Amino acid sequence: MGDVTVRTPERQELGVPHPVTEGTGQGLLRRFRAPRRPRLWFEILLIAISYWTYSLIRNAVPEQRVQALRNADWIWRVEQQLGIAVEQSVNHAVNSVTWLVVGMNYYYATLHFVVTLGVLVWLYRSHPGRYAATRLVLFATTGVALVGYYLYPLAPPRLMNGGNFIDTVLVHDTWGSMASGDLKNMSNQYAAMPSMHIGWSVWCGVTIFALASVPWVRVLGLVYPALTLVVIVATANHFWLDAVGGVLCLGFGYAVAFAWYGALPHALPRDVPRVGERRRAWLPTRA
Repeated sequence: MGDVTVRTPERQELGVPHPVTEGTGQGLLRRFRAPRRPRLWFEILLIAISYWTYSLIRNAVPEQRVQALRNADWIWRVEQQLGIAVEQSVNHAVNSVTWLVVGMNYYYATLHFVVTLGVLVWLYRSHPGRYAATRLVLFATTGVALVGYYLYPLAPPRLMNGGNFIDTVLVHDTWGSMASGDLKNMSNQYAAMPSMHIGWSVWCGVTIFALASVPWVRVLGLVYPALTLVVIVATANHFWLDAVGGVLCLGFGYAVAFAWYGALPHALPRDVPRVGERRRAWLPTRA
């Protein structure tokens, strides 16, 4: 008679793979793709380097001013044909209320970073099992946006020739904006398509709505990208269609995360075992 392999109840409950399969390529890939607890020092370094690289590449893209202005004229004509060219009306209406337009200028210059980093910190602390996948969505979204900046240079409405748009940052002298003063020379002014203000704000909104447990916080998650859309149009920094480009980039980011993890980020476990616990789970048990 041949040897009989007995599966113990302990091994069945833990679902521990046989030690032989642990070293196979498929097993290693599965372990590599499994959600793991993020490390603070690594995440800070990764985010800092990634944003520095993004800014470097974005600003290194040739401005192509003539083509960017030509593309802006084309988009403006398309929106007029579609009946959605309301940017100019919104821009002039908001500019007539000084406190409102100044507030929107600072909103545009600051919350883009503050809220996004705040959501990342919240994910790190409260949803470590979903953090890496959600961060991958953000990184993939931003990466594909760089391709858009290179392939389709676009002037914002405020820089159009004869567009009759008001450059609210210039008129109201918003401090710290990358679109005014000496700082404008440090940023590519003709990289308006896609809008990462929309890509990042919708990422924040979807993440908050999907994972927050407090109802009013979930509502804020939906309000934030909607308000951001109003701001980017009112300040003449983007067309409506730039926002569509940002959403499409975000869709690509979610597709990348789904392909890698096999699920959307919010569907992954909220928590993951710590390193020591994960190693013990992979050790063979005795009968």
